[in-house]
This record gives sequence, C-alpha cells and structure tokens, in this order.
Amino acid sequence: MEEKNPWTFLSRKKIYNNPWIELEEDQVLDPSGKAGIYGVVHFKNIAVGVIPIDAEGYTYLVGQYRYPLSAYSWEIPEGGCPKTESPLAAAQRELLEETGLRAKKWRPLLQLHTSNSVTDESGIVYLAQELSQGQAQPESSEELRLWRLPLAQAIEMALNDEITDVISQAALFKLKILMDKDEL
Repeated sequence: MEEKNPWTFLSRKKIYNNPWIELEEDQVLDPSGKAGIYGVVHFKNIAVGVIPIDAEGYTYLVGQYRYPLSAYSWEIPEGGCPKTESPLAAAQRELLEETGLRAKKWRPLLQLHTSNSVTDESGIVYLAQELSQGQAQPESSEELRLWRLPLAQAIEMALNDEITDVISQAALFKLKILMDKDEL
C-alpha cells in the first residue's frame, strides 16, 4: 500500500559531488509543517553482491580494510554497478574481480535499500552456483583476502556480528531462511 508523501519540498542545493556520490541539502517542511533541512546522499551506482556456493556447500568471503569504519571487514563479494550496466553482469564481474570465481548458475536472492533515512542507494544480491576457479583481478584500491568457509559458518558469523556489513548480513539471513523453508 502506497502512502502520500507528508513532506513538502521547497528547494535543493548540491553540497558535494564526486564520481561515486552526490550530497544534496533540501529545504523542506516536515510532516508537522515545520521548516527544516534534509540531507540526501545519492549513490551513482547500484550495489551488487554475490553469495557464491560451491559443490561442497562452501562459500567465499572477502576481507578488506574499510576506510570509513577504520576497521577490517569480512563480506560477501560486493561492488558497484553503473546504472547503464545490467546488475547481473556487474555481479558476475565483481565475483571474478574479487575471488577469481565464475558461476554457471545465477539466481536473484535479495533487493534492498541500504540506509533509506539518508540515502537512495539500492542493492541486489545474487546466489551463484556451479563455480569454477580462475584468477582474481582486484582493483588498485582493493587489498583483499579471500576465505573459503562452510556456508553455515558464514551465517553464524553474521548472527554473531562478526560480519556487520548490511548487504552481507541481509543476504546471508535471507539465504538461511530460504534454505530452512526448502525454497532453493
């Protein structure tokens, strides 16, 4: 069910712009009619993620230092999809770049908005199966570690907050639910 927008838009000003994001500040009237501002971060790419599962029931996580968090993070393979590219093609590219894996079987698993109170970023995650190993091709800004582990262990890591990336958590939890319901 769609509801009416209770916000009144008055004007917009661009605050910041780079190749990946744009920050805008809107002058608004909030739902009570009070004047205020609303900052919105627009992402120029769609987030794509992949849960690869091999024939033995193992998955692959990618570890890397995340600059905004000042922390190391284990995640499913993820990346950005330019809006002119197919999300599936971007997911296939990211899986190969980060892990060296190719998959013959692909299935959409999940669509999400990452933090809809401040950004319009959307994402899609795929399940990749029937894997073959090639050579990883990380970008120059990526210093990655690859970890092959049982899928159940990756799900446990998400449950125990050892994986805190929202796309990874949401995808692993949805996969677990679908597996428990025998819907895969």
